[in-house]
Amino acid sequence: MNTYIAFLRAVNVGQRWVKMERLRKHLAASGFGEVATHIQSGNVRVTTSMSTADEVETTLRLLLSDEFGFDVPAIVRSPAELSRTAARADAVESPLGPEARRYVTFTTGPMSAAGRAALEGWDVPGERVLVLGSDVVLFLTKPAHEAKLTNARLERVTGATGTARDIKVVRALAEKWGA
Repeated sequence: MNTYIAFLRAVNVGQRWVKMERLRKHLAASGFGEVATHIQSGNVRVTTSMSTADEVETTLRLLLSDEFGFDVPAIVRSPAELSRTAARADAVESPLGPEARRYVTFTTGPMSAAGRAALEGWDVPGERVLVLGSDVVLFLTKPAHEAKLTNARLERVTGATGTARDIKVVRALAEKWGA
């Protein structure tokens, strides 16, 4: 069996409520094994015989969207990819100094060269970006709700679906589920 970590986009915000207990039961009943969740923001670990992250992303999106009645995109990483992203996001020096908060946005698929260049050239006061493959590290010296680089804007710039997590959550997940 293969292990995957899924980051669900935009759950438990607005009217998009997903109870983690219901999610775990539904995924287990749908053939996923060892289903586990971490906090209420849509972090899910599963085992499956599926062999690619793309296949798991598509399956999870269909299953969860049908179950909860709204689109639930899933961005999937292997335990090794999660650990690698967490380590790299922690190791890189912040362009805004040590007090800047860090967020990791996990995105689907490869990022276009134009999207990558737009993000890496992002120059809004108190906001900087570093692209790590399909993942993005956002550095902020202001509250996240004041940032100009919202998830929706990042998606428009890159053409990829994404979902962000605070670095503290990424660290915890890497420690708990990483390889």
